[in-house]
Amino acid sequence: MTPATPVTPAAPIDTTCELCEAAQITPWFYEDEVCWIAECEQCWVPMVVWKTHDPNPTAEVRVVLLEKLAMVVATEYGFDFYVDDHMRSIPHHYHAHARPRGGFYGHGLRRTDG
Repeated sequence: MTPATPVTPAAPIDTTCELCEAAQITPWFYEDEVCWIAECEQCWVPMVVWKTHDPNPTAEVRVVLLEKLAMVVATEYGFDFYVDDHMRSIPHHYHAHARPRGGFYGHGLRRTDG
């Protein structure tokens, strides 16, 4: 039996937060009640965004978020990566990027059919 995905109570949405807005500007790869994962519009790597407006998920929630991010990297990108959760531009809402080992940007690294 696999453990259930930890669900955190919904936090108030910050109407000034880009991540709370969750505009689908770039390709989205995954979404559930806990998070969404899309390609970052600034650096072109997959990024997981916690749906709770808080910069500090519990360790249990963080593990789940990063497992889902790894799943997307494996299916959509296929590169070796490291997790970068230093929230430079939006420091008040937890999100993490999967960056290619030895790099920072991911432009052109997503798999394409054909």
